[in-house]
Amino acid sequence: MKILIIEDEADLLDVIRQSLELENFLVETAGTYHSALDKIISFHYDCILLDIMLPGGSGLDLLQELKNLDKSDNVIIISAKDSLDDKLAGLNLGADDYLTKPFHMAELTARVKSVLRRKSFQGKSRIVIGNLVLDPEERTLAIAGEPLLLNRKEFDILTYMIVNKNRLVNKTSLAEHVWGDYMDQADDYEFIYSQIKNLRKKLKDNQADVEIQAVYGIGYKLVQL
Repeated sequence: MKILIIEDEADLLDVIRQSLELENFLVETAGTYHSALDKIISFHYDCILLDIMLPGGSGLDLLQELKNLDKSDNVIIISAKDSLDDKLAGLNLGADDYLTKPFHMAELTARVKSVLRRKSFQGKSRIVIGNLVLDPEERTLAIAGEPLLLNRKEFDILTYMIVNKNRLVNKTSLAEHVWGDYMDQADDYEFIYSQIKNLRKKLKDNQADVEIQAVYGIGYKLVQL
């Protein structure tokens, strides 16, 4: 799961980033309105943590831009402003939740996980598809009741493919989701290919009821057998 933190307080941003990375989230950051705007236009995020008061503009304007772009990124506003008007404005523009500073990191993490479950997995803590049971929070996978060990990238790829079941996922979108701003480290998609190749073999060898099909030159599609 990929998170974007939009926060101009460098110390707080770093604390949030480290905390979420410990939960195995892929985390990107932006400290100004314009750097945040570039990211939300260019990439998709599973959840955006959004401060209202930013150098160069308002977080509420970023929410409006997401709406204009018809994007469905989950958004949690994190702000020192605790007025009812700000909360209502943010929620009316499509924010999923609102957390007032100061807050405990445990509460923020719980809110992020809750938003992700509610939108991506219809509120369920586990996803069942065929004989697969995937737990995004515990990061575990079982096939026909038997646990199957995946590395971090394999798990992230499988989760993303399950969320997009029966949809064609192009290689660029997959790379951005799993590697984010560091996708160049994937060695021009060769690393992505090797990870998917290994994942497909593990699913087949363990008689999974799903298959990741390659669409030559475009990307991949997960289908239930």
